[in-house]
Amino acid sequence: MLHSRALLSSSALFSLLALTACGGSGGTPVASTPPPPVDYNTDEYKRSNAAVQAQALAAYQAGSTGAGVTVGVIDSGVDTTSAEFTGRISSLSADLAGSRGLQDESGHGSAVSDVLLGAKNDVGISGIAFAATLLVLRTDTPGSCATATVGAGSDGCTHSDTAIARGLDLAVTARARVVNISLGGEAANSNLRAAIDRATAAGVIIVISAGNEGKTDPGAAANPDPLAQIAIDPIARGLVLIAGATNAAQTLADFSNKAGNSSAFYLTALGVSVRANNNNNMPFLWSGTSFSAPVISGAIALLAQAFPTLTPAQIVDLLLRTATDLGAPGVDSTYGHGELNLAKAFAPQGSLSLANATVPVSLTNNGTLSTAMGDSGQGNLGAAIHDGYGRGYSVDLGGTLRGAPRANRLTGGLDLSSHTAATASGPTTIALSIAGATDSQPLRLSGRDAEGARALAASVVTRIDAHTQFALGFAQGSNGLTNSLTGQSAPAFLVSDGASGSRGFDLAPKGAFAVRRRLGGIGFTLAAESGDVRLWEVGDNGPTSDRYRRYGYGDVSIGIDAAKGPLSVTGRLSHMSERDTVLGARFSAALGGGGATSWFADTQAALKLSESARFNAGWRRGWTQVASGSVRAGSTLMTQAMSFDFEREAVLKSDDSIAIRWSEPLRVTSGSLALTGLGEDTVQFGLAPVGHERDLEGVYFVPIGPGQFTGNVYWRQQPGNYAAAPDDLGAAIRYTFGF
Repeated sequence: MLHSRALLSSSALFSLLALTACGGSGGTPVASTPPPPVDYNTDEYKRSNAAVQAQALAAYQAGSTGAGVTVGVIDSGVDTTSAEFTGRISSLSADLAGSRGLQDESGHGSAVSDVLLGAKNDVGISGIAFAATLLVLRTDTPGSCATATVGAGSDGCTHSDTAIARGLDLAVTARARVVNISLGGEAANSNLRAAIDRATAAGVIIVISAGNEGKTDPGAAANPDPLAQIAIDPIARGLVLIAGATNAAQTLADFSNKAGNSSAFYLTALGVSVRANNNNNMPFLWSGTSFSAPVISGAIALLAQAFPTLTPAQIVDLLLRTATDLGAPGVDSTYGHGELNLAKAFAPQGSLSLANATVPVSLTNNGTLSTAMGDSGQGNLGAAIHDGYGRGYSVDLGGTLRGAPRANRLTGGLDLSSHTAATASGPTTIALSIAGATDSQPLRLSGRDAEGARALAASVVTRIDAHTQFALGFAQGSNGLTNSLTGQSAPAFLVSDGASGSRGFDLAPKGAFAVRRRLGGIGFTLAAESGDVRLWEVGDNGPTSDRYRRYGYGDVSIGIDAAKGPLSVTGRLSHMSERDTVLGARFSAALGGGGATSWFADTQAALKLSESARFNAGWRRGWTQVASGSVRAGSTLMTQAMSFDFEREAVLKSDDSIAIRWSEPLRVTSGSLALTGLGEDTVQFGLAPVGHERDLEGVYFVPIGPGQFTGNVYWRQQPGNYAAAPDDLGAAIRYTFGF
């Protein structure tokens, strides 16, 4: 039995458009001068409303135009004289219903082809895949198009299943990647079914219009046209897509059949007032699912050219998964998967990984820098990646690094709710401190972090013999324990750190010990601590997922100290191991994440200028290497910190004091990570910031009544090692007493 297929244009010729030609002139460029980049966002493109709504510009800017891809159009032929198709009509094109040639008699086939692959020539509109090759598969029954009436919708041209089947077989022979069928009618007969079976078995994707029964038969329009429903038949092999029509507002056209029982393979595109030329090369606005189908077919051609390794099934899956969701969330019975979205289809999808390895990578967040790194990481960090479809991309990961949060140092130093008690018995001193919750982001703390803000801190210091001392600390670091053993003390600075205590990131020690042995006039100290690096990280699920996260670290140090006359000198060598961070920064595996080891050398000198005046100087130098297989051996980050203090007692009163400190907190001064997994060449990941923080702070202390008065004033330049950061000026006044 022969079935008659009708053209699926709801209003074949809606209104005439004025045709405006754009011309220009230019000379021949010098051979050695590279050609300028092609401008695809032209007036012609902007007139091509089907391409604009499909966001085809993203494909063009990615270099895809459909060149080299053959696209079959089963329809009423094409205007063979039109410049829209010059030089791109396949020699295998044929009239499969007679021997009339390819010239279109109705205008439908020409308009469909123009939407699909009309030339980019600055005239009229350009098709979706404007450089693709057109395989004209003329199937209109001889004489049927002569009865067509302008504006009469589906009246006129008819197409037999036999001719359509021949067209599909020819498309397979011509190695077409996609065949567009903007026709409708009864379900396919056995002859056409067999041809569809052969085509999909050969990997040809078929796009069929959904139908235009929305106004004439709303009940039938709840599902696609019977011919289109072949998409849910096993012979389709998932390679038949159904094209529904939307308007410029991405609302389903009132004439379009809905997704219904075929929602799994239903996709929409512009099908209302689509600009295209007819068989006389005249521009019209066309409406119908006939004109949404070639938009989808053109998209397939663009993907086939851009990503030749994609299988037909992957192309179909990609278009469906990246569609803009319309209507009810998810796949629904009206819009199916939703609106074609080429910008999203050309963007990386699914799980992303480095091209040279299976290391996962993110396009939004590959790490958070530490204060020691400041405003580094701003340069290009090119990487070759693969998405979930195995497609290769070149991306810049530099923009996926988040800078260290510039915390308010003053707020962190004003802990007015802490309580400290100490007791001594013989050679042993026990100190206990309970701190109040002073975190500046209490509502963002997890329950465990909030408890940690009130955690118990304690230390025990004891003398084992005349030459040996031992200290044990809980919730405090080894630096403080070492200072207590050597008798060092420092004024109550709130903002600026001494060089030996400058880490360049936030630490939360859990436990520490220190032991000091004095031999003659020289002291030797061994100390160790462990705890967590605290890093404020932006979560992947909005602001509510932002929080401090903790990563383990350990530190072991040996020190030597000596004093002669008014001068005392201390030297220390320490080794720090970070489990998941690098100087307090957190990087994804793609950027060498996986922990680091650091060596620090500290020197400190104190000079007693008089009974009431002292001068202190400190210097720290560090060397850090990342413990990751993706970082080339020998990659080292150099860090440095320094500080100078002057303290004077009995300034205004016998028991007051004043102190001034100038310091440079720990900062990466040089070095980079040589990343070997981002591409064929090793990429240098520089972490030395442009910014260079320098702090100046003064503190005045005086006992008053039952308590102590302390006043601080400070000035920080380029705080957080951010060159563009404004100066940080502040002051604080405290009055503390015990009860």
